[in-house]
Amino acid sequence: MLSLWRKPALLFRALLAVVVLVPLVVIVLLKLFNLQPEVMTGLALLAASPGAPLTTKRAQMAGCRFSYSASLQLTLAILAVCVTPITLGIFFTLFQHLAEKVTILEVARQVIIVQLLPVSLGFLLQKFVPKFVENIAQPLNFIANGLFLVLVILACILGIPLFFQVWGLPMVVITIMVIASLAIGHSLGGNNDDTRPILAIACIARNVGLALFIAILNDVQQQVIPTLIAYVIVGAVLGGFYSIWNKRKLEKQPT
Repeated sequence: MLSLWRKPALLFRALLAVVVLVPLVVIVLLKLFNLQPEVMTGLALLAASPGAPLTTKRAQMAGCRFSYSASLQLTLAILAVCVTPITLGIFFTLFQHLAEKVTILEVARQVIIVQLLPVSLGFLLQKFVPKFVENIAQPLNFIANGLFLVLVILACILGIPLFFQVWGLPMVVITIMVIASLAIGHSLGGNNDDTRPILAIACIARNVGLALFIAILNDVQQQVIPTLIAYVIVGAVLGGFYSIWNKRKLEKQPT
């Protein structure tokens, strides 16, 4: 968890990319394109929700190191407690169509339950019963991979009808957002072929659960769910192509 904090230059570029530049891209897109209020709200919620729980898993699929991706994910999750309300406040000031009803304590509770509590439990088990952890590691990994596959299948089955509700201009804007986010992370990730793709993936891996949680607080979940689903699908497809390209690139490098 501390590995990224020991590299302040890399940490600064990561936070600049994920927390500042990606929301800035969304602000520019919302200013340039005439989108429906529900689409604008969905994109604003995504821009304000960094630190997706599956960032580390997606980085591993791209052939990247675990330590940097896990440290980045947890750092972004912790910072979301303050970053999310501030970012939403900026969007609310710039765009009057958006609703802003979230406090730091509400975001903190969601982040603690979904990310920090499970990670803390893992740390404690590793410290006090390492043999037990070693015995259950392989079965847990198998179960986790199976659940991840089920999640992908269910997202496709349930999400495809909602996906086409935002067809047209909103889909173009979402695609631009994903491509721009990948480019930002890839550019600021440094010359290291390992950290660069992790930051690119972290830029597009927005915390959809947190975004939906905020939408529920504002009672706009029905309006924004199609936008969230569309972003998840587009991000998964384009991010998947990027991960495959990066993994093949790493495999061609001499060991």
